[in-house]
Amino acid sequence: MNIVTGAFGYIGKYITQTLLNKGLKVSTITTHPDKPNPFGAEVKAFKYNFDDPSELIRTLDKADTLFNTYWIRFPYDGQTYEKALKNTEILFNCAKQAGVKRIVQISVTRASLDSELPYYRGKAVQEQILKQCGVPYSIIRPTLVFGKEDILVNNIAWLIRKSPVFPLFGGGSYRVQPVFAEDLAQIAVEETANSPGRTIDAIGPETFTFREFTHLIAKKLNRKILFLSVPSAVGILSGKIIGFFLRDVLLTKNELKGLMKEKLTSEQAPNGITKFSDWLQQNNSILGSSYSSEIARHFRWRNV
Repeated sequence: MNIVTGAFGYIGKYITQTLLNKGLKVSTITTHPDKPNPFGAEVKAFKYNFDDPSELIRTLDKADTLFNTYWIRFPYDGQTYEKALKNTEILFNCAKQAGVKRIVQISVTRASLDSELPYYRGKAVQEQILKQCGVPYSIIRPTLVFGKEDILVNNIAWLIRKSPVFPLFGGGSYRVQPVFAEDLAQIAVEETANSPGRTIDAIGPETFTFREFTHLIAKKLNRKILFLSVPSAVGILSGKIIGFFLRDVLLTKNELKGLMKEKLTSEQAPNGITKFSDWLQQNNSILGSSYSSEIARHFRWRNV
């Protein structure tokens, strides 16, 4: 039995489908087990039960692999990075007591305990907790993940569709190396066949500057708009204003800093096979056709 956290979400959904395609059994642990289940009876859903470790241990009992995608994008509605780390420690300790054979952790490229950015520092602490819990592990660090269910890339395309102007923070010369969610899932699942204790990045085969990345999207969407270089502070303010009307968080200051510091890149050789440019060509009719709300997806999903 394999257990995937957040199988009804984004990355967890791709990992679950990859496991099912291999004929493997899958269960999921999720915040909302009553969410619509895209896998039907094939995947049984359980609550995280961080406040009831004995129940969580029963859920995890003798699982072959726990694929962990649990994390938060930003603090909201009582969720904090500190709370997420405490829950992570509970999850990993319960996995050890339940006899889980391996944990595959989905982290992020350039996670570091010394990072000034709480998302990347928190991911590094997650990795540290994993290494100390006593369960054999693998750590997968993806770059910028794209796919049909993605929020960030989709909303970049949505802005390009809706606005005559697109802001390029600081000129857009910083790089991104987008990796397809399905490739990330394949890398994560295949890692279970390798010796434990490895940390590897998941990287797509193409590298773009952010300017090139957004220009490519505009070209494939057949949109002729003005790309305007703006200071990052102006971009964040604009994002807050747009987010206010959308009742969402469009982009945080720390996310922008991470993007501009090229946190979503790797020095390792690419191991993803899907080119973003090819995927974009095949999905240009749907990418950005509607806005994807982070808050609606996780906190107001019953009303979506």
